[in-house]
Parts: sequence; C-alpha cells; structure tokens
Amino acid sequence: MAVEKSTMLALGTSAPDFDLIDTVTGKNVRLGDMASRKALVIIFLCNHCPFVVHIQEGLVAFANDYAESDTSIVSISSNDAVTYPDDAPERLAAVARDRGYRFPVLYDETQEVAKAYTAACTPDFFLFGPDRKLAYRGRFDDSRPGSGVPVTGTDLRAALDAVLEDRPVHLEQYPSMGCSIKWEPGNEPY
Repeated sequence: MAVEKSTMLALGTSAPDFDLIDTVTGKNVRLGDMASRKALVIIFLCNHCPFVVHIQEGLVAFANDYAESDTSIVSISSNDAVTYPDDAPERLAAVARDRGYRFPVLYDETQEVAKAYTAACTPDFFLFGPDRKLAYRGRFDDSRPGSGVPVTGTDLRAALDAVLEDRPVHLEQYPSMGCSIKWEPGNEPY
C-alpha cells in the first residue's frame, strides 16, 4: 500500500472558505457557520482507507471529549466516488451514523476544497484558532495500522488544548500519513 504524507500547509494560513453538503443531514455547512467557536478542527477523511479505519474510534472519543468545549469539528471527504464508491455520500453518511460521529461529514464533490487546503492524504488534520489562522496541521498521533501503538490523538489534542487555553501551539509538528486523496482523473493538483 502506498503511503502519502500531508503537505504541511504553512502555519498562519487563513482557513479557506467552503460551502459543502453534510452527508448525514443534507444541509449545507459553511466555514462561516463556525465563526462563533474559538477553535476549528477540519479532518479530511474517507471510508476505505485503513489509516482512517484505524483511528475511527479515536475520532469518536476526540469529538466526545471536546463536545462541550469552544470547538467546532468538521470532516470532509474529497475522494472520487466513482472510482471509490465506498466514499460516496450515502456510504459516508452510513459510516458516520454507524460510528456515532458527532461532527458533520461533508462531501467535496468538486475536490476544490481539498485543493484549497492542500490536503493530500486521509486522514489529514487542520486546526485553526479564533482568527481562523492555521495553528496546527499534520497527524492525529503516532499510531499507525499494525504498529501496536494505541490511538490517543495526542498530537492534535495537545495543539487544540493550547489554542483553547490561549497558549502557543508547539511548532514541532509531524505530517499525517495515510492513503492519498483519490483525485478524479485529470484533476490531480500535485
């Protein structure tokens, strides 16, 4: 299996705008909908990638643990659903319901949002502070499928806690690793 790493978008970058359909509710979700929250976590994910499957329970725990905090969490799937039907909106919604995700699972049909964030793999994490400037990007933690390392979300949790507590986020950040985003033929940005 080929492993892709996140591009590590420059810290301080403003959150690119989006307006996407939530696969569970059918409602549009926009970047501006989360303006009242201090922190914004954006997760690029999909259904079929073993790296995402490996951390699904950790994502549920993460969302549950921060449900009462001043944090918005949203996930986005940008994979080509024609080539990867497991990542089609109806399948994304089914997995979200089955897993009990407490965050919207948005579908980026045009793949323009993934390009705007320079998302390269699934999972790929982006944390923005109250000014919607990028404070953290990279991995959830150092667990990988088959590694025997527990899924904790340590890296993302530490960064989010720093943002919520008005402390600087540690600048040593590691790229996420996973499956490449499955671009539509001819739509590959990199």
